[in-house]
Amino acid sequence: MNPNFKNTRRSKGSEAISDSKLVQELYAIMEIVSDRVEMHKNVCAQRENWNGLLLNSLNGMTATAAIMAGLAAVSGSGGAPILALKLSSSLLYMAVTGILLVMNKIQPSQLAEEQRNASRLFKRLHEEIKTTLAIKTPTSNDVKVAMEKVLALDKAYPLPLLGTMIEKFPSLVKPAVWWPEESKPQHEETSEKVERNGWDEKLEEEMKEILGVVRGKDAAEYVRLSNVVLKVNKILAFCGPLLTGFAAAGAGLVGLTGFGSWGAVLAMVFGALASVVNTLEHGGQVGMVFEMYRSSAGFFKLMEETIESTLKEGEVGERENGELFEVKVALQLGRSLAELRDLASSSSLSSRFKQAKEEFASKLF
Repeated sequence: MNPNFKNTRRSKGSEAISDSKLVQELYAIMEIVSDRVEMHKNVCAQRENWNGLLLNSLNGMTATAAIMAGLAAVSGSGGAPILALKLSSSLLYMAVTGILLVMNKIQPSQLAEEQRNASRLFKRLHEEIKTTLAIKTPTSNDVKVAMEKVLALDKAYPLPLLGTMIEKFPSLVKPAVWWPEESKPQHEETSEKVERNGWDEKLEEEMKEILGVVRGKDAAEYVRLSNVVLKVNKILAFCGPLLTGFAAAGAGLVGLTGFGSWGAVLAMVFGALASVVNTLEHGGQVGMVFEMYRSSAGFFKLMEETIESTLKEGEVGERENGELFEVKVALQLGRSLAELRDLASSSSLSSRFKQAKEEFASKLF
């Protein structure tokens, strides 16, 4: 038997074993990703319950404390019943203050939004791996990229609260980042190379113009909105415990000589204001809105990096197909191809016309 035939058969056999191993690894990653989806979905439901139950409990305790302070004021002065009402009202207000400090620190509505985003992104990763397995034979690079994406998502959206929780009141707002750092699209070398691969100078200029609009308008706008919502949330988170603390002090002054009914007035008024502030912050889910804007800014940052890294690839044949890439960008921005090209052409006009138009790239957000 020809020895070359034996060597060829062995090499083909080893390649088949290697391919089979890579397929098994990708399926294993898919199982992990599917499990992550369920974990984040369950944790999201749990943290949504936290937000609703804690807010209802706080408002109920605040209303009860205010009623007790009012009863103590109208019941006259002195006596054990008055003292019991005063103490109960003060203790309830202090308990509300303590619970509120913890609630403002962890921001349950923002936690729930983080887990919703993580669940959605893990689902998308699951579909990407499934597509890879369906349309081609996986490579070691596919396995590596999939693992990096899983780890990046785990880092961006941690499940535990202690130690790894995302800072809820950062000094500097940055877009959410859930993809591997400095990741560049890698394409396998093929024996046949398309000369232009769907790219031409016009398409490259179009992508550069779209990149400028995304960076200068959409990404900047969502960072600005994130800062505005963060400032509002900081004010509400500071005022809530402060008001319940004043209400607790007012409840302690009820019935004391020299204060008259002012203690009860302070306890009830500050309690009512605290209920309004807490309902605005947690019932209005201001933390969730902040996370939504931060994630939107991250979406546009990812678009920027994707377009930049694609355009920086020197060999046109190694890029993703230009026509397919244009379709993806258009759909991500909620536009048709004609609308995308109109946006690119309008953004390339003189600055006077650009300022007059003031059009954002995305029609989705």
